[in-house]
Amino acid sequence: MRKIVAGLFISLDGVVEAPETWHFPYFNEEMGEEVGRQMQASDVLLLGRRTYEEFAAHWPHQDPEKDPMAARLNAVDKYVVSATLTTPTWQNTTVITGDVTAELARLKERPGGDISITGSPTLVTALLRDGLLDELNLLLHPIVVGAGKRLFDGDPGRVPLTLTRSATFATGVLNLTYTRS
Repeated sequence: MRKIVAGLFISLDGVVEAPETWHFPYFNEEMGEEVGRQMQASDVLLLGRRTYEEFAAHWPHQDPEKDPMAARLNAVDKYVVSATLTTPTWQNTTVITGDVTAELARLKERPGGDISITGSPTLVTALLRDGLLDELNLLLHPIVVGAGKRLFDGDPGRVPLTLTRSATFATGVLNLTYTRS
């Protein structure tokens, strides 16, 4: 069975919003390898509506011959959890509405690699709360951002996790992998 795996850049104060404004000074070869490892393990991208809209406005307009990330993101099958999005414009996109739990269970039963979530903190929190997230990968940056959406802005309730893997990068970023206890 496939796993649903989330990968997030996060600050010490829990901010996950707009990492492009604060995480690049910490990006190095180690982080690039980890992000690449996570991407290679997956063959489906799962997104919340807001992250989907940001990505759909950017990635289809990038040159896939110059940017391997654009080539990968544009080609991969994408699923968007949304009650409001009706007509996705980005290629290979399917909207999940209605019984999200049942749809994700069906998706997990199909053959293939991991189902990867990038960004989408509201979706990540909901899936974690509902026991649907199999793995949470956090790249914890040694910076206090001060403002912005935090991973646990709402009350997800008590969710016990087990640290299954950790590493410290030369930049001070902690690479932390958690599964549900």
